Amino acid sequence: MTTAFNPGFTQYSPVTGLPTLPQGWPIGSYDTYEQAQRAVDHLADKNFPVEGVTIVGIEPMVVERVSARLTWGRVLGAGAASGAWFGLFVGLLLSFFTVGSGLYAILTGLITGVVFGTAFAAMRYGATRGQRDFVSHSQLVARRYDVLTAPANAERGRDLLLQIV
Repeated sequence: MTTAFNPGFTQYSPVTGLPTLPQGWPIGSYDTYEQAQRAVDHLADKNFPVEGVTIVGIEPMVVERVSARLTWGRVLGAGAASGAWFGLFVGLLLSFFTVGSGLYAILTGLITGVVFGTAFAAMRYGATRGQRDFVSHSQLVARRYDVLTAPANAERGRDLLLQIV
């Protein structure tokens, strides 16, 4: 992999294979990734050499957003639904390849899937002993996003980014 600043320079150390820090001069700093992305898009629209641009997230953090309370009803319902889909899939496969089974294979797969899905969900949730009674989604975000470019293009890049309203 090569950087945008020097096509012959890899972003990974040739000795260890580990990633290296980004290089270049900052030409803009933004509060959100969307704003940084818009800035780079603006540069591309103005025929700026965007091959030499890097968006760097500064001060990364993991944000976990809680979306719901986890209850036995929710756990068992989700387990039954998940098991039902898998059981329906297996039942459909069996009905295609077993002569004369048709609806019986589909219903058997569906019911078996619901039973096993519910049982496994109950065992997983029971094993936590109430230590995690919520549903959440994690996201990696940064406090700010800097746009970097090669030193030779930095002045022109800054001038172009000042044109954004």
